[in-house]
Amino acid sequence: MSKSSGLAQIIRHADGSVTGVWSIYTLRSAFQPIFSFSKSKLSISAFEGLIRPFRGIDAVPPGAFFSSVASAERLQVESLTRTLHLLNAAAFLPREAAIFINFDPSVFTDCEIADLALRDMRQVLNQAGIDPRRVVCEVTEKKPASEQALFGFVTALKANGFRIAVDDFGSDESDIKRIRDLKPDIVKFDAHWISRLMDSGAGFALLKEMVANFEDKGIRTVFEGLEESWQLQLAERSGASMVQGFVLALPEIVPASFPSSATVAATEPTWEGAGAEAAVDLPARAHRSSRSFGKRTFHE
Repeated sequence: MSKSSGLAQIIRHADGSVTGVWSIYTLRSAFQPIFSFSKSKLSISAFEGLIRPFRGIDAVPPGAFFSSVASAERLQVESLTRTLHLLNAAAFLPREAAIFINFDPSVFTDCEIADLALRDMRQVLNQAGIDPRRVVCEVTEKKPASEQALFGFVTALKANGFRIAVDDFGSDESDIKRIRDLKPDIVKFDAHWISRLMDSGAGFALLKEMVANFEDKGIRTVFEGLEESWQLQLAERSGASMVQGFVLALPEIVPASFPSSATVAATEPTWEGAGAEAAVDLPARAHRSSRSFGKRTFHE
């Protein structure tokens, strides 16, 4: 079997981590925990792989890096970043944790590309010793180049044991039809969209209804990008399955020691008498809080 296009630009290090090389950039993996609700507690159930580009010793914003990649090279970069995350996950993440990996649907221009991407994934997972059932493939809400190629790829991923998540639901390209067609296991709600809905009682009621509809269909829900304690409280009240954001934990670049478990109170701190409508007016909104795996720091 030929070498995976992702493996071709990998550098392995003595500490067990791997980095990628693309043009003038060094690419490193960071992982951010995703927490699940259980009896008013939150525990780590998964990690999302996030790319961190560097130019020399200087960090580069991921958006700036991806904007610099020519459209003809986007598929190779996608393969490289997935490979980095999977190899680093095998070396540093707890074996029971799920691994969320991003896919850009705009690169799937035909079925041959989808088949190649699946072949590369299987080859990397075999080398890393990762069970496909641990991997959640996040399909962003960007418009695909070919709906047929994307749906075929998702069908093949499911057949090979992978789980599917639709990312950024509620963003500009959101389409409930895509949810029906892809039949994902998980839907991740767009951070800015849910924040707007949480700002009013009517919006929060709509959010709860959408979460309930997805959960009734067996689709788990993730609220991502949470930065405030009041958002975390409302996420729990909405019935969401999982949450992710700076209010709980920051992404950490490998090599790092990632916890196999961490549990925090889902509603800490608690303000008595705060309902869904009242929560948006609490003084705590003036603070941004963050946790590094359960350790909280506050800053103005």
